[in-house]
Amino acid sequence: MGGAVTVRAYLVVAGLLVGGNSVAQAADYKPGDSIWDCPNCPEMMVVPAGSFIMGADKGHKYEKPAHEVTIPKAFAIGRFEITFDQWLVCVEEGGCAKDPDDHKWGKGIHPIMNVSWSEAVGYTEWLSKKTGQVYRLPSEAEWEYAARGGTTTAYSWGDDPGKDRANCRNCGDEIPHRTFPVGSFEPNPFGLYDVHGNVWEWAADCWNPTHADAPTDGSARLSGNCMFRATRSGSWYYVNTNLRSAYRAKYPAKAFSYGIGFRVLRELP
Repeated sequence: MGGAVTVRAYLVVAGLLVGGNSVAQAADYKPGDSIWDCPNCPEMMVVPAGSFIMGADKGHKYEKPAHEVTIPKAFAIGRFEITFDQWLVCVEEGGCAKDPDDHKWGKGIHPIMNVSWSEAVGYTEWLSKKTGQVYRLPSEAEWEYAARGGTTTAYSWGDDPGKDRANCRNCGDEIPHRTFPVGSFEPNPFGLYDVHGNVWEWAADCWNPTHADAPTDGSARLSGNCMFRATRSGSWYYVNTNLRSAYRAKYPAKAFSYGIGFRVLRELP
């Protein structure tokens, strides 16, 4: 398991982690910096502004056409998928209503699951109110940019899926049949964990079957079939081809599943 989770837990228990980044400006943050706005808030990693090629012309039809996107401003995104522990703080403080089923796999630092798109949005709204910062779901473009971590290969580690790099149906010698604790595998070049596998992650975008006419500025696509929302990353239930950085899927916005969770984005002032 990633050491950062253990260190984070120690800091919280010891009372040494107090957060407090409200007066910092975007220029004060450097790529690779981490942000904790409160002891029970998710750890956020700063990623730089930049351009990348989104999608894949040789991939699934949903991934076409490959096109250049420019992220105009640095932002911070969750180092890990939101966990049960983090979600249940929202429940305890009245910001979230559901205590989702963990299917007896374990809560704690397992990724939250069985939450709908609107429930995930509700968590970001609660977190924004709690911290005074702007938290939201990432757009598909922001998500893919962060997941790639500056790479152009199928996965953030290369073109070969390899073994024991992620949690999916055929990522190792045994089928997992469940989620793993966040941070169980190596991070990508931006220091983000589980951008390939573990659970699908809700994105802000309405569903469109291709990238034709998609925004090129990193913003979410809010036209199309908004009864369905885009998901990224693949999950423990799916095979490794679904874990590629460019791979896209759709789910009904009202749906919840043991294979879908989310990661949050924090805008920098």
